[in-house]
Amino acid sequence: MMKFFSAILLFLAVAVCAAPVKKTAPYTAGSAKVVGAVESKAAFSGDRLFAVLDSVGGAGTWMEWDVNGIKDPSLMDVLDPMLKGANKPEMVWVVTERSKPLVAVLLPKGSGEVILFYELSSLNAKPEPLSINPVLSPDVVLRDYRQISETEYVHRDKENLKVKLTPRGMRFTYEKKGEEPLRMESDYVTKTFAEKQSILRDYEDYFKYEYSLMLRAFVQSTRSIFNWQAWHWYMPEWNAKFLMSRRELDAILVRGVAPSMFTLFKAKTVRGETVEFRCNGNGFWELEVIGLE
Repeated sequence: MMKFFSAILLFLAVAVCAAPVKKTAPYTAGSAKVVGAVESKAAFSGDRLFAVLDSVGGAGTWMEWDVNGIKDPSLMDVLDPMLKGANKPEMVWVVTERSKPLVAVLLPKGSGEVILFYELSSLNAKPEPLSINPVLSPDVVLRDYRQISETEYVHRDKENLKVKLTPRGMRFTYEKKGEEPLRMESDYVTKTFAEKQSILRDYEDYFKYEYSLMLRAFVQSTRSIFNWQAWHWYMPEWNAKFLMSRRELDAILVRGVAPSMFTLFKAKTVRGETVEFRCNGNGFWELEVIGLE
């Protein structure tokens, strides 16, 4: 029922302001399904652009496709002919919180623009080792940040989202005051096996949300740092061996005392850099990249 309801909402959202895509239009779909288009006689304003995306994407989060990242064959089936043609995409976004991934492609059209929406069967790139772009330009990577000192940047829309460049790395921080601190189970060791499993699932859900918050804050606010696309960071087949394990979480709960920071994700890249996501369970999150040349 929810899938049917979501499909109806998508149809209505696109149909309200969509221009039909003619079969003879110079746009390609490959194996994807074209679900609609929205045209503008002039370039989309920022407000209207995101209003259109939000109306179609619903509660999902649109993630920007990185031309320098790993290419999902299903997505490139749509994009490759455009990228090779004269009418190249200006921006591409993907939303995954639905039964099938949805893609939005912003293209020039005459003196205006058009957003085409495609539904993919899946995002099907095979997992690859995490790597960092060997050339990181602040003008590209930190496009949504403003520089406040030689080594410090602040997000243009979120003053509490910051990044500090170090001699061999970078450290992102995000702070939200007034968060309710994470409470530790003081009597965890006395619980039955079934009770412990239930408690572990609750904590795993909590840290899963914390991890997704950090991805939105740190990964999705930057460009071309990593080879993984934004959505790859959420996929178990990509991230499972780097996330905090149930055994590690169980050991923390047995001690009954929260560490100063919880390490939710830690990976070594192909060139040996360390990438680590941490939170304190009390409104502070950080991403640290160490070992850059």
